[in-house]
Amino acid sequence: MSGAPAAKDRTGAEYRIEDLAHASGATVRTIRAYQDRGLLPTPERRGRSNVYRETHLARLRQIADLLERGYTLASIKELLEAWDAGRGLGGVLGLVAEVHGPWTDEEADRISRQELEGLFGGAQGDEAIAEAVELGVLERVPGRDEEFLVPSPQELAVAAELHAAGIPLPAISSHLRELRGQVEHIASRFLEFTTEHVFARYLGHRPPTDSDASEAAAMVRRLRPLAQQSVDAELARAMRTFATRHLHHHLGVRRSAIEGGGSRPVLLPARTTQAVQALVGPEQVAAFVTAATERELQARALDTLASSHRERCIVDELD
Repeated sequence: MSGAPAAKDRTGAEYRIEDLAHASGATVRTIRAYQDRGLLPTPERRGRSNVYRETHLARLRQIADLLERGYTLASIKELLEAWDAGRGLGGVLGLVAEVHGPWTDEEADRISRQELEGLFGGAQGDEAIAEAVELGVLERVPGRDEEFLVPSPQELAVAAELHAAGIPLPAISSHLRELRGQVEHIASRFLEFTTEHVFARYLGHRPPTDSDASEAAAMVRRLRPLAQQSVDAELARAMRTFATRHLHHHLGVRRSAIEGGGSRPVLLPARTTQAVQALVGPEQVAAFVTAATERELQARALDTLASSHRERCIVDELD
């Protein structure tokens, strides 16, 4: 059953299943599994063999592309069924391409092992390189053991500057892992926010209609830079605030929490806290302490006023 493709007819090339597997890069087992799931059109039965055509090859390549982009077989089936029903996939595939396209203007670069050692002062050993590959800061180039792909040259440059400033590579890697988790949370929240208020109207159908998907793709292009712009602005604001606090702390500058408009925790003896909790309950401890403090401040202010008044009266009498 294997061998060269069957002779062409008016509908184009014909393939046995082994030939279709070779042309598509899929395995025979995978092709049969796709057939069972309804992802591939039924082949033509000719004698004891199934005959596949160019439409099957195109469909296999399309499935492979969508799988590479992170889609599940169930969602791919929905997309393909919509296409087969005549709803079109142009807008949907445009949306897929827009979302999976680059979210930065930065271009990847390559770097040699020797250049890495020069950049990090010889500190980039096998263990450090393995960790950088695990983090995605470096990617190995097949067949080139001494060369690496750098997806983000800016990120690598930051690591080099931090290391030159005296920060050990393990500390930089640990910081990147922590930072990445926080940034991924920000990205997730931004997507939830925009989906709720913007994209929900385009994604009401599963899969979306061709026109809705085209409009959503255009909206992605408009909103793409906003996430980075908002993060840049907020990061600048936060860095200014916290850098000032750190500087004051290390220079020994005293700054009242009241002047800063903030609050500062106050430690109370355990017996005091337990007595207040027994009196008003655990939920009301903070409110009770706040109210008692304010009452004490008011009482002291009245005592000060009264004392000042008495002193003035004595002075007047002496005069």
